[in-house]
Amino acid sequence: MVDAEALSSDDLTVSVSDDDLVIRATIDRIDRRNALDDGVIQGLSDVLEAANAGPARVVVIRGASGTFCSGGDLQEFPIGQGTQAYRENFGALSGLIERLQSTSALTVAAVEGHCLAGGLGLATACEFVLASEDARFGTPEVEVGLFPAQAMAPITRAATEKDALKLLFTGEHVDAAEAHEMGLVTDVVAANAFEAELEDLVDTLAANSPVLIEMGKEAYYEQRGMEMGAALTYLKEIIAMIAMSEDTEEGIDAFLTDREPEWRGR
Repeated sequence: MVDAEALSSDDLTVSVSDDDLVIRATIDRIDRRNALDDGVIQGLSDVLEAANAGPARVVVIRGASGTFCSGGDLQEFPIGQGTQAYRENFGALSGLIERLQSTSALTVAAVEGHCLAGGLGLATACEFVLASEDARFGTPEVEVGLFPAQAMAPITRAATEKDALKLLFTGEHVDAAEAHEMGLVTDVVAANAFEAELEDLVDTLAANSPVLIEMGKEAYYEQRGMEMGAALTYLKEIIAMIAMSEDTEEGIDAFLTDREPEWRGR
């Protein structure tokens, strides 16, 4: 069982559904436009670790008060502290992005308001990005002489090459509709329907077999860097392993007998 209170802090509010299948983490640093500091990054990492260790199937990340995340907190920027300090500072976000990919649960970024810089990297590292129609996206690091190098990894795997380059080097902001066209966003919904659409998405994802979620997610990222022949060979083994699971047996029986499946997680 996930201890939401232990995972929460002044800057991160965590809640867990009654069945422990959904964990929601809300960045709450509204005075800093929900910027990422060490505490928030570590807190989100702890949430993902808890999801990986328990029955959670979905992790939802959002920002408080209608703002997703404005990126890294420049007040923590280690100016003049040397190479190692810079590496440690930037390495925290890299580690979080890697954990988003490696955790066994599916991740959903619920984006309202500004989603900028490292915040855009955080969002696009999630498997699903649900955006309110009033959301704004961009990588404005160029305005202060920085390059969004870590955020670039998930951004360039979501957007087309030319769209990504334009974002990275101009710092311009785009609206949710354009972000969707670029491939940065899964779905755009009306602001007044955002909560309902988010719950529908989460319910749909959480209803899946945990075996399917964990193995399917791992397989997706593993095959992404393979050439076609190697990917097909690898995925043939994956589908065979999933098909032999008790969950697949239960799912097929439930379908044939017209009932809801009772997933066993094995």
